[in-house]
This record gives sequence, C-alpha cells and structure tokens, in this order.
Amino acid sequence: MVARRLNPKKFNIPVEKIRNGWYSDKYFVRTKEVLEKDNRHTRVLMQVFCRKEAVLCGVDEAVAILKLCADNPENLTIKALHDGDRIRALETVMTIEGDYSTFAHLETVYLGVIARGTAVATAVRKVVDAADGKTVLFFPARFDHYRLQETDGYAAFISGAIDVSTDAQGSLWGGKGIGTIPHGLIAAYKGDTVAAAKAFDKYMSKDIPRVVLVDFENDCIRTSLEVAKVLGKRLWGVRFDTASDLRDKSVKGKGKDSYGVSPELCRKARKCFDEAGFSHIKIVISSGFDEQRIRHFIKIGVPFDAVGVGSAFFREKIDFTADVVAVEGKPCAKVGRQYNPNPKLELVE
Repeated sequence: MVARRLNPKKFNIPVEKIRNGWYSDKYFVRTKEVLEKDNRHTRVLMQVFCRKEAVLCGVDEAVAILKLCADNPENLTIKALHDGDRIRALETVMTIEGDYSTFAHLETVYLGVIARGTAVATAVRKVVDAADGKTVLFFPARFDHYRLQETDGYAAFISGAIDVSTDAQGSLWGGKGIGTIPHGLIAAYKGDTVAAAKAFDKYMSKDIPRVVLVDFENDCIRTSLEVAKVLGKRLWGVRFDTASDLRDKSVKGKGKDSYGVSPELCRKARKCFDEAGFSHIKIVISSGFDEQRIRHFIKIGVPFDAVGVGSAFFREKIDFTADVVAVEGKPCAKVGRQYNPNPKLELVE
C-alpha cells in the first residue's frame, strides 16, 4: 500500500509571503530575478539530503510549499520519501526537477521545514526507543515559538509519542492536547493539592483523565495518597515533577540519584500505592528527563508508566542540503557533489 501524504491545505502556509521571498535567503530571491529577466528557463534536477542517520519529517510540508508557492508547480516533477522513514547519512530524500526559475526562491523554506521536522522526529524516536514501551508524553510547547507547534506535534506523532500537550500539536493528525492538574491551579487553592483536584474533578468533563501533580509540598507519596482517598478510582495517575535540586521528603538516600524524580521515590510510591489499595494509580514522571536518563530508569527497573519530556526534544540538530546535480538532463554539479539516485523515492502526485 502506498503511504498517503498530508494534503497541502492542511498546513497554514503563508503562500504570498513565501512566493514573494519574504522567508528566503536573499541570494535565492535574486537568482530567480536574474533568471527571469534573462529569460533563462534552465531545467534542473535538485537533490536534497542530510549527513546523519535520522527519522525523516517535514517532507509533506516541503511538498506543500513547492505545490503552493512555485510558479507553475504542475510542471515540476517531485519525488520523495515519506515522513516517518528512517534515512541513512547522505541518502537522497527528495528530488525536484523543472524550470529552476520557478522554484529557486523556495530552497531556504523547504530545507528549513525538513530540517526542523526531522530534528524533532529523530529526537522523539530516540526517547521512544529508550522508554521501551512506556508512554512518552510530548510536552515541550513552552520551550519554543508557538507557530511551530503544529509541525512539531506531527513530528512527535509519527515517531511514537502518542500524547501531546496542546490542540495545535495534534491538529495535523487529529489529536488533542492532554495535561495534568498544574502547580498554578494548586497555588490558586492556596497550595492545597486535594482542593485543586476536587475542583478539577467537579468541573472537568468525565472523559478527561484525572492526573494530578503531587510535588507542590515536596512530599509526593503523602500528597498522592491524600488525593487518592478523595478521588478513588477516578484518579488515573499522579505526576512527579520534583526539581533536580530537591530531594523528596520520602527519599532517604544521599547520592546523586536521590535528587529530583528519583528511582527511590518511584519505587516507594509504587509500593505504598499498591499496599494502600490504589494499584490502579499510574505514575507519570517528568522534570529534566531525556534519552539517557530514561534509559537509566529502564535499565535499573524503576516502576513508572509514562514520562513527560520537554526541552530535550529540541536539542537535536540536523541540517539538509540541496544541490543542482543535473542541467537539461546532463550531470552538472559542483565539485564534491553528484547525483545520488535513490530507488525508494516515490513520485509525488
């Protein structure tokens, strides 16, 4: 079965600004102008690749940019891999063939969206693999510009993060934002986590999972049990978000691993919940988790059900390059670059 691509209309692309070169490196805009004024309609083959192994994402948006913002896009021949494909270093991920004067101005933009999408998708896949089947929550919205949320959320989705924190992040694939009872709501109830949880439970729709942040007083297990006694089976889970410079009151260890959301805290919590008859309560961990820390928790058998990850998803950097590798059907590329055909590319309709 041929994988489907997202409809270009799905993306909120500022078509006129992109067509006019607003987001493009100036030399590409001027290249287009020179070619047009010189009446030079050279047919080229453009090749796109990166130098790292990665999880590809942003291709559908790049295709949308070409289809909506190129001159006479129907005359372009585009071949590409699919979002979610694993790619090798130097593997060609897309080719564009056509009159260079009609799409030269778009290189900055389509490379940028593939670079961003691939970086986020790759980072998410690494975390998902590290979590070894545990649920990964994509919670980095507050760490970057809000206009990136739609495509970041899509990159997370295709890489295995099934829950996102904003509706925007789920917009391209039909997801909805989820979340916990936050510190701000607890503060509004004068630091009373139970009161905040009761109010949330009273006014929020019953289909919204009740997940409560329980570290406000740095006593996660006691607070969790207090909330559990009030909400009972309606309490889906609790979230530990202890800062890295704090040691929860229940933790007696003194080593490096005792700070923040520690293995000891999770183990004691699981034991206490089960003994108190609250074995249904899920443990969600967050605060500074990344691929390495999650792998460590999995390796030493720390009990948890889901992990929320934030800024760590934005640490990956992946660059893409586009080169003209053929002109009028004949090889023509700068020294060091050459056409690298990829039989896995599919014609974009």
